[in-house]
Amino acid sequence: MSRPTPSLTLALLQAREAAMGYFRPLLNEHGLTEQQWRVIRILKQSPEATLESRELAEQACILRPSLTGVLVRLERDGYVRRWKPEHDQRRLCVTLTEQGHALFDAMSIGMIRQYQKIQQQLGAENFTDLMALLRRLRQLEP
Repeated sequence: MSRPTPSLTLALLQAREAAMGYFRPLLNEHGLTEQQWRVIRILKQSPEATLESRELAEQACILRPSLTGVLVRLERDGYVRRWKPEHDQRRLCVTLTEQGHALFDAMSIGMIRQYQKIQQQLGAENFTDLMALLRRLRQLEP
């Protein structure tokens, strides 16, 4: 009887959980969910500073119906602004508010510190290799 092959998807999920263990305390401290932080981070790092909700959902790996709830809560808390462009009411655009930028900036030091802990434990070269392999995996064609 042959041994089952290791599950790549399960290993990735387990690695994600291990990595999130470094970041969840900081998210909890600021009252954010993982999805909310992903949205804030993606908007902050977007060269355009504004994204359509469709593009934001894709980059954040959040289903569009779920993103709606995330954005409603972020807007309620003053971190994002949503609007429909006058020329195309089917689109929904999202941008960070000043408060959203300030939150990102306030959390960045703690987040960077956690990344440094991971890098120290993995080793800088292994961390770089891991990020490169993950980038290559994302680029594979199914």
